[in-house]
Amino acid sequence: MPRSLRLPHWLACTLLGLLAGGAQASTTPPAPDALQPLLATMNERLYISELVALTKWDSGKPIQDNAREAQVIANARKQATQRQLDPDDVADLIAAQIEASKLVQYGRFAQWQAAHKAPDTPRPDLNNQIRPKLDTLQNLLLKQYAAFLPYRKDPNCPQWLATERSALIKDYLHGQAMIRATGELCVVGR
Repeated sequence: MPRSLRLPHWLACTLLGLLAGGAQASTTPPAPDALQPLLATMNERLYISELVALTKWDSGKPIQDNAREAQVIANARKQATQRQLDPDDVADLIAAQIEASKLVQYGRFAQWQAAHKAPDTPRPDLNNQIRPKLDTLQNLLLKQYAAFLPYRKDPNCPQWLATERSALIKDYLHGQAMIRATGELCVVGR
């Protein structure tokens, strides 16, 4: 006569408890309202990086611009002080945006070099159109960062970030750049 495949009662209860506990533990509360606009601004900045790359391609200027980067970070530090934000944290945030932008630029340069041409799209002027737009975005970014600041140490921050970021990613290059741009947002465990 075949033996019954029934689990002992204590084992069945233990397994059921583990499964229920695991399901409950994996439920992350929704991201704070402050995160999505912050990520959208970072993403917009990355798309402007495409235009920066085009102007540098046309002009033959290098992607690396240490003087401009230092100026942008110095301005961000001043704005941080005016907004009562930690200047070092803001400098790290802006440096991450600059690094992410350069990832996009280097990636596009590599694609255009392989194709022996850049796309035939209109090129706005770097100094008179693109940089003022980036400066405006930086002001907005700092305002949104200040709104998100209370959530940076929340244990759910990395999951919120991964979920919200994935909704914005359109291609591999921008995905990598968004990872870099958001790399310092969550400070869980630090």
